[in-house]
Amino acid sequence: MDWVYSSVKKRRSLPGTIGLIEMDQFPPPIHCHIGCGVYDGTEVHEASAVLVHLSRAGAKVQMFAPDSDQMHVVNHCEGKPADGKRNVLQESARIARGDVSDLAKLDVGAFDALVIPGGFGVAKNLSDWAVKGQEFTVQPQVEKIIKAFHRAGKPLGMCCISPVLAAKALPGCEITVGQDKECEKWPHARTASALEEMGCKHVNKEVGEAHVDMKNKLVTTGAFMCNAPVHQVFDGVGVMVSEVLRLA
Repeated sequence: MDWVYSSVKKRRSLPGTIGLIEMDQFPPPIHCHIGCGVYDGTEVHEASAVLVHLSRAGAKVQMFAPDSDQMHVVNHCEGKPADGKRNVLQESARIARGDVSDLAKLDVGAFDALVIPGGFGVAKNLSDWAVKGQEFTVQPQVEKIIKAFHRAGKPLGMCCISPVLAAKALPGCEITVGQDKECEKWPHARTASALEEMGCKHVNKEVGEAHVDMKNKLVTTGAFMCNAPVHQVFDGVGVMVSEVLRLA
């Protein structure tokens, strides 16, 4: 499952798998999904964390996902590819409890912010990073929406591997995927070096922290790029969401 956007409308009481936040006089944030499952779609714990923190902030969220087939299906018990095919939008509905819309119908003007959780679906369904690495391309519809939110001066929140989308769509942006030194705690740290080679500025952050690129209104956090307990990932996503809402 792959969530791509979250749209959020802010309420005056606020200090954003993609998600939207809606407040009294403002459009909501968008939450974008990319399927359901860490190895071929949205990372479910990250998506849930985004939704919980947006809900706690009083935000109204609308979820979107592309109406397309996943790159492949993974047996999550074995971590191996399985036969068959699955639709990203239909799989995303599992996380969204059925309330998810086709990404093609997204009206950027109706929302305040865009949030994209992680999971391998980002690298397989929203882009081909998993296959091509630094030579990857972002799914055209997804890249168009990221750039539209950016042009409108609306904040973007991304966690785990999803900041690679910003690296391609917003050249030279500042992002974090956690740390840049590979170790047991940070097994995917080479991603930071790859993003630097693409021209981005990578900022080292711990799992409970987020980096804010004020120029681009882009907020990122490492999430499950870190081999961390789920509650620490939850807290880091909360920091990301809070900063997105502050900028909205």
